[in-house]
Amino acid sequence: MIYNESEVLQYIEENDVKFVKLTFCDIRGNLKNISVLSSEMASAFECGVRITAKKIYGFSIAGGKDLYLIPDAQTMRVLPWRPQHGRVIRMFCYIKYADGTHFEGDSRYFLKQAMKKALDKGWCFRFGTSSEFMLFRNDESGLPTKIPHDFAGYCDTAPDDKGENFRRDVCYTLEQMGIQPVSSRHEAGYGQHEIDFNASSALKSADTFLSFKSAVKSIAEQHGIHASFMPKPVRNNCGNGMHIGVNLFRDSDFFNDNQQNDNTSYIYKAVSGMLRFISEYTIFTNSIVNSYSRLKDFTLPRYITWSDMEQEQIMKVNITQGEAPIVLRAPDCVCNPYFVFGLLIYSALEGIEGDFEMPEKFNLEKSYSILPENLLESAETAEKSDFLKRYISEDLLDFIVAGAKNEWKEYSSEYDKELYEEKKYFNSL
Repeated sequence: MIYNESEVLQYIEENDVKFVKLTFCDIRGNLKNISVLSSEMASAFECGVRITAKKIYGFSIAGGKDLYLIPDAQTMRVLPWRPQHGRVIRMFCYIKYADGTHFEGDSRYFLKQAMKKALDKGWCFRFGTSSEFMLFRNDESGLPTKIPHDFAGYCDTAPDDKGENFRRDVCYTLEQMGIQPVSSRHEAGYGQHEIDFNASSALKSADTFLSFKSAVKSIAEQHGIHASFMPKPVRNNCGNGMHIGVNLFRDSDFFNDNQQNDNTSYIYKAVSGMLRFISEYTIFTNSIVNSYSRLKDFTLPRYITWSDMEQEQIMKVNITQGEAPIVLRAPDCVCNPYFVFGLLIYSALEGIEGDFEMPEKFNLEKSYSILPENLLESAETAEKSDFLKRYISEDLLDFIVAGAKNEWKEYSSEYDKELYEEKKYFNSL
């Protein structure tokens, strides 16, 4: 159900809601929130809630100005894992300056603007995600270990698959929040699982992805285990990726049964645009040092081309498969989905408007360009990108590039690089 502001206030009054979590994310896509008493929501809708920008990663680009969270009433959801008496609800927020202008580091607004540009040009984009994560045992003190929760394999069943009840609880919780997972299963890695979601609007899909990650983390804690979305948490185990399914339609033909055939040539041009610029925004799709530990695996997608099968190419394209004829296979779950989906839209639109030609299908006997091999190379590619400079503010892009370079410098100076990645990412991601 989609709410407006007056309906949210009515729901609060009628359903014993005591606290409201005003949720947003930093530049990297890490969820943040401020809890306010439900009695303050009328004021929050009207005036926003002030946050201290300098304490949030990336928000220092506001230059010391006050920032305010503006709740999006349409995203109101009850948090099922919180008490039913004195309920807690959550809303995603936009971020503005005191004068009402949008903060340039608000990634959710960045995606909204990309969607608007697409609609202005007559296009509707839909995104779906397939996200992998791993479950690990906790020690006697309740601290996470690197011991997998189980040693099952792809699509195995209980009792080998010890995460069956966990996945059920996650899916049930999401359903209670009005979010419908499509499927879940044990993946190929030890303790590895995947939950898939159907395509929806770009903004809804990004919100769903962050809600899903939050639910996985919260329910793992209830089960006494540790959930990690870290791209490569264990060297000799599989990595965790996120496949992003993309479809696009002419806006006026959204409900036309023949839309797939009508849009085939445009889908190819959109794919061409995504492939042309993907290296320039890999810093967004694969945003940390550990992302490239995953991409170095021999079977992982890294060649900048496409195929209709899952090989070593980064893009799977199959026009006949319906919901998501385009699947980008290289990103991981650490990314900020608002920036990633927005950049995919912008690159697809440039492919369509520039009438880009579809590259040749992946062939094992030929050589292809590959994604940046590490975070430093990704940062240097982004720094020189005219494509990014067309859509990302100069201050924001400078901050992201500098942050990536600093992280690479830290990593490079460490003797035990695996230990560095474990300390920096394993407990938090």
